[in-house]
Amino acid sequence: MALPKEPRQKMINIMYLVLTAILALNVSAEILNAFKVVDASLLKSNAAIDASNTTLFASLKAKMDDPANKEKATLWNDKAEQAKKMADGLFAKLEVFKDSLKRASGYNPEKNLMTYKEDDLDAATRLFIVNGKGPQLLKDLETFKNGLLNIDPLIKKEFDNKLPIDLSVPPSTTGGGSNTWEYNYFHMTPTVAALTILSKFENDVKNAENQVITYCQNQVGAVVFKLNKFEPIASANSTYLMPGQEMIIQAGVGAFNDQSKPTISIGGTPITLNERGVAEKKFNVSGGGNQKVNVNIKYTNPNTGAIETLNKEIEYTVGTPGGVAASADKMNVFYIGVDNPITVGSPTGWDRTSVSISGAGATLSGSNGKFVVKATTIGTATLNVTADGKTTPFTFRVKRIPDPIFKVGPSSGGAIQAAVFKAQQFCRADLENFDFEARYQVVGGTVYFTGAGFNVPQSVQLTGNNLGAIAQMSKCQPGTSVIFDQIKVVGPDGSQRTIQAPGFLLK
Repeated sequence: MALPKEPRQKMINIMYLVLTAILALNVSAEILNAFKVVDASLLKSNAAIDASNTTLFASLKAKMDDPANKEKATLWNDKAEQAKKMADGLFAKLEVFKDSLKRASGYNPEKNLMTYKEDDLDAATRLFIVNGKGPQLLKDLETFKNGLLNIDPLIKKEFDNKLPIDLSVPPSTTGGGSNTWEYNYFHMTPTVAALTILSKFENDVKNAENQVITYCQNQVGAVVFKLNKFEPIASANSTYLMPGQEMIIQAGVGAFNDQSKPTISIGGTPITLNERGVAEKKFNVSGGGNQKVNVNIKYTNPNTGAIETLNKEIEYTVGTPGGVAASADKMNVFYIGVDNPITVGSPTGWDRTSVSISGAGATLSGSNGKFVVKATTIGTATLNVTADGKTTPFTFRVKRIPDPIFKVGPSSGGAIQAAVFKAQQFCRADLENFDFEARYQVVGGTVYFTGAGFNVPQSVQLTGNNLGAIAQMSKCQPGTSVIFDQIKVVGPDGSQRTIQAPGFLLK
């Protein structure tokens, strides 16, 4: 475009170009990275919603197979399928917009150009304002919202003002220009931020789809979990017995759904279920005496749909040559930062028995068979028991205390009632399924707010576990996504670590 001849207008245009260049230079790496973190969390949230929808459709299919519910289930399944078809169509369009935006910023896989300019301030402006894709996107969102509401009069009555599709014009961040929907979202917006906004719309679409499908499911009844796999279960109270000792055998039949398998950990290690729905762990025992392994099972209650947890201790005995024995009272493992109680047995009496320890910076205190070990470094520690001149070594693993689970109120992530979430004043880090008394303190992290109530994603830095002082908490509502990231905690060993943080979808 030719510059105007009038000197004053020439100067104004040149100053505008200079200002645009300065703005481009001032998009900091921290801001770009924050948008990428929020975008990744939104994609994870979409995957979780897809999994929920799969369960709902499986339940509707099971009800369609039931003669008592077939007619009603078929009717509402068809309506749910309509919602899914609309959502899939709009989601595909949003993916095309994303691809076009990245290509406008340098992405071109046909020429092996696999990256794009994240801080490009012109690409979103050209695509959505100059080329008119913004009004098209707004129309697509309006068509989708109206389409969902018109699937059935009952759906319209239930969701007329509740669907998480906000089509209002967001407030301007520049204080000037055209006050239109597409202008306030995409004018001079960095490419990575515009991609996050599109991911936000995708998340809105998925949330709306899930709410309608859930409503369709609820018109027929509770979610059905059909038990289609069965496995005999048998266990013994011990694998090592002496004459006269009691043996206890337990047996039964376990049933589960192969589409909704439980999550099982044995001895603190997650175990993948085999094709029979059974978790199996093999290991070589060490030490001596009575020992135990913790088994943790998380499963879906088929009657209530709630996630429940079962803990069980599997006990066994390890024989020891020479008559001496040493066993860890807490799973044959020493943990850094806590007292580890040890029971040592001796056939010769404690006047002729000595106990020492080495390795992993471990120290030993106690007497007469009851000892406490404190360790400072990861590795192995060897407990040496000398009875009547003969020394027997026992090797123990030394580990860090496991990472805690981040929680807000009763939830460790996923869907949560908006009213319950907003009422929480603090977050915390709980150490679950751990035999020792140990606590973690939340000391830092970042919270991201997006979705309903937040036209532009917002972030807040945590300096502790106080949520009550965060102003954004009061703006949360059904459809809001809240993501916690880089949560820092301090445990009993005094060291700071960063734990995995969840996302919450308010409903």
